Amino acid sequence: MYICIDFDGTMVDHRYPDIGEPVPGAIEWMKTWHQAGAKLILFTMRSGKGLDEAVRWLVWHEIEMHGINHNPNQDSWSKSPKAYAHVYVDDAAYGCPLLSIDGFARDCVDWSCVGPEVLKMIQHFNDPDV
Repeated sequence: MYICIDFDGTMVDHRYPDIGEPVPGAIEWMKTWHQAGAKLILFTMRSGKGLDEAVRWLVWHEIEMHGINHNPNQDSWSKSPKAYAHVYVDDAAYGCPLLSIDGFARDCVDWSCVGPEVLKMIQHFNDPDV
C-alpha cells in the first residue's frame, strides 16, 4: 500500500520556510505504518532547499520514505507527475481530521484519528480477511 503524506501542517507545524515542531503522533504513526508494510511517499509543495531540509528532517527522525514527490514504482506504466498512492494524508484534504494546538500557527492533522484508521486500511490491504 502506498501512502502520500504532506509535510507542513501534516508532519510539522506550518512555519514555512522554516520547519515547525512535529505534529503530535506524526512520527510514531508514520513509523508504525512503515512497519506494517506501507510504502510512504513525501508529497509536498516544498522544493529546492526547503525540500532538502524536509528530507533531512525525515532522515533525522528515522522515517523511511519510498519516494519524494514521486512514486518510483509507477515509472513503468505512467509518466504522470502525480504520485500514485492508495491514501493521501494532508491537512488541506477535504475531511481530514484536524487539531488545534496551542502555539501552532494553524490547525494540523489529528494523528490520533488518522493514524489508527490508516493502519486498519494497511492491515486490510495486506490481508483482506482482517
